[in-house]
Amino acid sequence: MEDVFGPAGVIARSHKNYEYREGQVKMANAIADAFAQKRHLIVEAGTGTGKTLAYLIPAIATALSEKKRIIISTGTKNLQEQLMEKDIPFLQKVLPKKFSAAYMKGRGNYACLYRVQKAEHQPILDGVGQLDQFDAVRRWTYETQTGDRRELVDLPEDLSFWNRINARGDVCIGQKCPEYEPCFITRMRARADAADILIVNHHLFFADLNVRGNQFGKVLPDYAAVIFDEAHLIEDIASDYFGFQVSSFQLDELVRDTDTLPITDAIVTRDLTKAAAKIIALADHFWIKFAMARFDGRFPLTQDLFSYRDREGSDQPTPLGEAYLALDGALGSLVATLDPLAETAPEIDSLVRRARQARFDLDFVTSQSERNYVYWIEKRGKGMFLRASPVDVSELLREKLFDKVDTCILTSATLSSAGSFNFVRERLGLDTAKTSGFTAPSSFDFEEQSILYLPKAMPDPRSPEFTQLAAGEIVKILAVTQGHAFVLCTSNQSMNALHELVSSRVNYPCFVQGSMSKAGLLERFRETPNAVLFATSSFWQGVDVQGDQLSCVIIDKLPFAVPTDPIVAARSRFIDENGGKSFFEYSIPQAVITLKQGIGRLIRSRTDRGIIAILDPRIKTKGYGRDFLRSLPRMRITDRIEDLEDVFVSAAGTS
Repeated sequence: MEDVFGPAGVIARSHKNYEYREGQVKMANAIADAFAQKRHLIVEAGTGTGKTLAYLIPAIATALSEKKRIIISTGTKNLQEQLMEKDIPFLQKVLPKKFSAAYMKGRGNYACLYRVQKAEHQPILDGVGQLDQFDAVRRWTYETQTGDRRELVDLPEDLSFWNRINARGDVCIGQKCPEYEPCFITRMRARADAADILIVNHHLFFADLNVRGNQFGKVLPDYAAVIFDEAHLIEDIASDYFGFQVSSFQLDELVRDTDTLPITDAIVTRDLTKAAAKIIALADHFWIKFAMARFDGRFPLTQDLFSYRDREGSDQPTPLGEAYLALDGALGSLVATLDPLAETAPEIDSLVRRARQARFDLDFVTSQSERNYVYWIEKRGKGMFLRASPVDVSELLREKLFDKVDTCILTSATLSSAGSFNFVRERLGLDTAKTSGFTAPSSFDFEEQSILYLPKAMPDPRSPEFTQLAAGEIVKILAVTQGHAFVLCTSNQSMNALHELVSSRVNYPCFVQGSMSKAGLLERFRETPNAVLFATSSFWQGVDVQGDQLSCVIIDKLPFAVPTDPIVAARSRFIDENGGKSFFEYSIPQAVITLKQGIGRLIRSRTDRGIIAILDPRIKTKGYGRDFLRSLPRMRITDRIEDLEDVFVSAAGTS
């Protein structure tokens, strides 16, 4: 590793801005040892470690020496693209041994040639304004090598017809498709099969893990080891893919696709039209029962919503249960009508499978027969989603992944809590005997580059006066920093209230999440002098603003998960019922990791300097506050606003 990372190594000779980082070399050596010993490894590597190259180099060396494929799974598609467009080409150029790499995204990211051709003769557009957009997509499919919609940079992100022409698996007709050979998915899989290093994202990885070994086969080619970057996201993503879901969009598409089936029999067409109309009416009736509850976000589902026990002890359906049974019957009629024709056309066979899966998933969620699952409904925009997820994924991950794959590397800037990796080990089912933990030292000097401000006289965050006093503190801090700040909030309500109170009292440009796309908002912040951005969950991680433009991160409250969220409540209850203490074993470690993510937005380079402010007094007044403070980088702590001015003046002078 010294030959590669050392001051006179391969990378230093090829990269003019390369800096030797002790933590990077130690991390690379630890990963190389884990591969050699066939062990699992948890690596916490803070910003500035250079973790990407630290895991890529030993992964490439191992893949070439053992002639086995290694998968890199990232938290986001953006990180996938960075690896494939920046880091991988650089290493292919400078490393002495040649290696091949490819990347795979979820099928919904790719155009389906067959569906695009069919769409030319079907009504899939919302209006004449989309004619030019569809024509641009159609022409692009003849030019592109990948079919990845990311190439359509001049078209809106939210193309309403994309879902009607993409290559997602539930509508794919496989090898029976006339476009199977030139298909973008076929080509993507061929590149993946030939690769030494395969770059995927967590969603695709766990989609594969969920179906691997059953009748659906596999999504990814076989692999000998896997590296998870942004591994703190694994539990929630795995929980999604080991669960079940039915949405209003899914049923609408099922009906819409019924109209385009290649059926010429007039009697069957008439029966299908009746069945489709019945599904539309009964689905609307079913979903409106939930809409009457007037909830937003997630709402827990309990068995008594669908059935009750009568005086004779028999289960009887509630009005909602009756609506479900009627909808299930209509879907059953659709299957019965189409099933005899399934062999005549692959589109019919595909639609029968989709209808059967929808019935199975609906039954799973409404019957709630599996006790180790949590059930809920989620309203997202115009859509309604019935969902069920396993409460605890540790056994599933141990059985499907960690016991079967020789080496799994889990890395992120935030994996430990109070200096321990126990939380991650237990939540993910990692065997202590086969798993070691390692913290790569950062190349940043947080004591020199940053200061933590904990104001003196803040009330409990649950008190009615907290928001007003928090706004006052933010105004004082912004006066010192002259804007240049993120205000990271733990809820939309808090974000909007603080934005309204603060923006009217300062002369700095104030942006708020939700006013435009995340990418657009970040670009506006970077380009606007003295800007202040009020944001919530998605800006706590994966956001990089280097330099003076972001010189302050203000956090309103310790980021405990909402206790009434169905998944959070179910996980907490599961721990308590098994003799644990969920607040200390789940709530605190999870909040610590989230807080570290938020704080990680500030220092992104060796020249960055600035202020962290946490307005929640519980970090000082509660016993568990010590766990939060022990988990943060070692830096100076103050409760005097005057100290911030000294630091900010120093930072400005350095810049």
